[in-house]
Amino acid sequence: MRQGPCSEEDCFSLLKQFEHVLEADPLIDEVGFIHPSQFNLLDEEAGSANVYQNELQPNNGTSRKFWNQDHKLGISTDILVQLCKDAKHVFLLAFEEYKRHGNACNESQIENFSCSPGTPESEVMKHSQAVLLISSDFGTAWNARKLILSKKDQLSAFMEELRLSGLILSNSHKSESTWSHRRWIIKMISQRFSTPQEIITKESELVESIGERSKMNYRAWYHRCWLVSYMAIEQRLMLKILESLYVKGGNAYDKSEARKIWKEELDWNKELVERYVGREALWLHRRFLSLNWIMYFACNDSDVSPEPGESTIMNEEIAIFIDNEIRLVEFSMTVPDTKFEDFQAQALHAAVYMLWLTKKMPELWRMVEEKLGTEKVKCVMSTIAQERPSLLHHLVNV
Repeated sequence: MRQGPCSEEDCFSLLKQFEHVLEADPLIDEVGFIHPSQFNLLDEEAGSANVYQNELQPNNGTSRKFWNQDHKLGISTDILVQLCKDAKHVFLLAFEEYKRHGNACNESQIENFSCSPGTPESEVMKHSQAVLLISSDFGTAWNARKLILSKKDQLSAFMEELRLSGLILSNSHKSESTWSHRRWIIKMISQRFSTPQEIITKESELVESIGERSKMNYRAWYHRCWLVSYMAIEQRLMLKILESLYVKGGNAYDKSEARKIWKEELDWNKELVERYVGREALWLHRRFLSLNWIMYFACNDSDVSPEPGESTIMNEEIAIFIDNEIRLVEFSMTVPDTKFEDFQAQALHAAVYMLWLTKKMPELWRMVEEKLGTEKVKCVMSTIAQERPSLLHHLVNV
């Protein structure tokens, strides 16, 4: 029993209410934390009273704690600390009980995703869900769920886990533990059932949806890159497009389509570079696009492409490409009269990109000097030397 002036039942009433909401509406697809002052406004916008207002918070003068409408769940911020503390405490007790019972339900219970209510397994799953919706990076809870799920052989169990992790990401979209758990689920599905392409499609759509709300979400975009190996050929990302080009005498249509897609990606990347000033990730992506454009698309359609760092034949298409790149670098290095760091970062990233490109194509240096002029080139080198001296040393000695 909990020590203190209140009984265990009273102290954990918030947790019971929370878990009741989750059980009553298994289709909840979004969760968020709400300031107490916002509950009435949400009711007005929804156009009707909260279904849990009277059931969980009778008209006895107590403040509202939960809001659930159209499968959207709101939790009052003034109870988060206590709710999280209680959920962790109850979860850890349930997990210890589960381990004492041999880390497994009996055979009849294993047939279902949820053991009968009140069993150690079901209690661990219920309380870990409550914990993770509030504290998404609580690793012990994730590990407990992995332990239990690893004993399951029904696809529905893993699909439900994808649903839960998606619900957690609706509020904690940068939670590394949640993204990692999601990859574990997909691996388990792939190993035990094969991977339905609709799952991968929905995963990609999930990343895109979260990316639209959180554009600098590295964890989400890393997850999408990880998905490439599970994608059907028509879904795969840029690197997979090159596969048809590795085969000598490959299908001409495939090569033509690949060239078209690559050119569109280059043009789109240029637009992004000019719009989102100072974003290093865009310049790094351009390195990848530029190098492969030269190697596979701008070398007179030769069956043998040069290795990175080898000299390339300077045909007209390459010359046009390089001229456009130099123009982009020159434009990006024209730092406006402003103190904003983004413009300074843009100039630095452009300078580093130009120097990197000359190391991949030594013959490019002459064109750079001709088009930018000696003084501008010195300015480029000086910019890198001041901001990234170690990087300059690395690029010069590659």
